[in-house]
Amino acid sequence: MTSRRAHIAMFSIAAHGHVNPSIEVIRELVARGHRVTYAIPPVFADKVAATGAEPVLYTSTLPSPDDDPAAWGSTLLDNVEPFLADAIQTLPQLVKAYEGDEPDLVLHDITSYPARVLAHRWGVPAVSLSPNLVAWTGYEEEVAEPMWAEPRKTERGKAYYARFEAWLAENGITQHPDPFTGCPARSLVLIPKVLQPHADRVDEKVHTFVGACQGDRAAQGEWQRPAGVEKVLLVSLGSSFTKQPDFYQECVKAFGELPGWHVVLQIGKFVDPAELGEVPGNVEVHQWVPQLSILRQAEVFITHAGAGGSQEGLATGTPMVAVPQAVDQFGNADMLQALGVARHVPMEEATAENLRETVLALAADSGVASRLHEIQEQMAEEGGTRRAADLIEAELPADVQV
Repeated sequence: MTSRRAHIAMFSIAAHGHVNPSIEVIRELVARGHRVTYAIPPVFADKVAATGAEPVLYTSTLPSPDDDPAAWGSTLLDNVEPFLADAIQTLPQLVKAYEGDEPDLVLHDITSYPARVLAHRWGVPAVSLSPNLVAWTGYEEEVAEPMWAEPRKTERGKAYYARFEAWLAENGITQHPDPFTGCPARSLVLIPKVLQPHADRVDEKVHTFVGACQGDRAAQGEWQRPAGVEKVLLVSLGSSFTKQPDFYQECVKAFGELPGWHVVLQIGKFVDPAELGEVPGNVEVHQWVPQLSILRQAEVFITHAGAGGSQEGLATGTPMVAVPQAVDQFGNADMLQALGVARHVPMEEATAENLRETVLALAADSGVASRLHEIQEQMAEEGGTRRAADLIEAELPADVQV
């Protein structure tokens, strides 16, 4: 049998937290000689192209990374309806883009519903690349059903499910929307297993934990620790839920002019630095920073506890103060605290006094450092980028080149 070069197609949305976790896996697949196409809105085209993959551009109706987080709404239905509406209008674009160039294997972010529909239509395997926790045995009964109990009873909730089921049926899929979105046939989990709730109840015939897939991030730039600085603190609430000027003011109050400490404060694009007032010389303020570079030199990390930031803190062995803002961040904060490597400080308790006391206690706690070292060793065994690429290649049809 003659072999041919594989065509692998990746599908994602325009969100840093959904593109960044898998970008190094894509780079590795290209380096191994595979042809990789990547369906993505134009705002991420350059980032995708830098991996060597071929961007396949589509128009999305989802809020963009430049939009205020309030654009996502505040209720469960506010959060999920845009993904379905976007999937329905995106699918015809992708059908046309891939006509005559169907891939051998589909990779997809957990939010890319069209990818699973396309894999079904094309008759090719699909692998989910999950940037955060996955469902465990009992998840439906313990989490999903209580969460959906009230929305399901509303006319809006009923209409959402009816629309979803009709769309799936139009594409030859009889599966209910809940398992369609939450129960992939094959999944690579791009977080360390220690961050997964009820990890002992996860079906590892479906889900394989490969841990952080970070790469060297050299293209993002490097940060240099100022000369003479004893300790470095990084404060970042990620890329989306950053409209928190009051919180940043408390951080300046807590750590400004604190002897021996240098603070890097990332405030995002929704806050004007002028809102912080007078900033002491030991605090540098930026819209964006090369986070991994700083964490490799930092003593403590104040984070929103997103999946990406949490695992970067673990990978660099940096004690964390978790101040969660939304979605899975609250659970991550509790997991980090339970692991003994972080303190969970709710936003309403994030006063200057509490933040300063918590950071200083973490920095002085040798037990935290010891636990972080143990976790780093466990994460190294998960395999990261190379193992993820190996497992993806294992899903390719027999007649393609590996």
